[in-house]
Amino acid sequence: MDKNKLLAKWLNKDITKEELELLKASPEYASYIKIADATSQFQAPKFDKEKNYKAINAKKNISQPKVVKLNLFKTFLRIAAIVTVLFSGYFYYNSINTIVSTQIAQKQTFLLPDNSKVVLNANSTIDYNKNNWKNNRELNLEGEAYFKVSKGQKFSIKTNDGVVSVLGTQFNVFSRDHQFYINCYEGLVSVAFNDTLIKLPAGNYLKIDAGNITAHQTASRTSPSWIKNESNFDNATLQTVLKELEIQYPIKVTTNNIDLNQRFSGSFSHKNLNLALTLICEPLHLSFTTDEKGYVTLYAKEN
Repeated sequence: MDKNKLLAKWLNKDITKEELELLKASPEYASYIKIADATSQFQAPKFDKEKNYKAINAKKNISQPKVVKLNLFKTFLRIAAIVTVLFSGYFYYNSINTIVSTQIAQKQTFLLPDNSKVVLNANSTIDYNKNNWKNNRELNLEGEAYFKVSKGQKFSIKTNDGVVSVLGTQFNVFSRDHQFYINCYEGLVSVAFNDTLIKLPAGNYLKIDAGNITAHQTASRTSPSWIKNESNFDNATLQTVLKELEIQYPIKVTTNNIDLNQRFSGSFSHKNLNLALTLICEPLHLSFTTDEKGYVTLYAKEN
């Protein structure tokens, strides 16, 4: 029998006496005995099933690095969207106008970005683009304002009734209820309205009512009276005077059987309501009453 088979049977203790005698006759038998004695002392390590189970699960839970595939087209779209938002924000910021407004009985003096001075009369509004002022000195006006413009590029005031343009000068602009008045105190202003252009030099006054010129004459004043808290009128209607009174004082004026088209020349102060009413009513032979709520009533004096 083959020695390897005999050796296997001997190791498994499944060998017969005859087969054992054959193996003993082999010269290698003594070596087999030594190997068997040495290996009989070996012990296999204990196997901890629970510990090994936990170790295997822990390895499964270790997050594997994710491989992200780059989509160049999507990346380009994201970058384009970011750039669009940035540019939109920039243009929006540069398109925002600065607004300066006054309430009833309030005036405000301020400087434009080029240090041009503006005095804004009561109940008036100016708006302009501060961010683009260096390239475009243009503003919108509702109400009345006095300007002392720094020299430089063209300076324009837009109103609902026309446009006033200058390079550097001092002037006053009034625009309410389709009444458009311009008084130039220094330099030269250009007034555009209804396809008409008029050059107005210093010391001249232009009055336009409902698109028609009603006065174009010289003026003696060097600045508007209202910036010194006084309203001045020359042959104005009573209705115009009372509207100005309501702008300079927090009141509501009503009239009782009075002709609002009658003319008034004179002035009134912005500091004393009773004095202002007296200065208006006396020349027109009118009387007035006031109450604590700010209501004023005008009526004709009894003969």
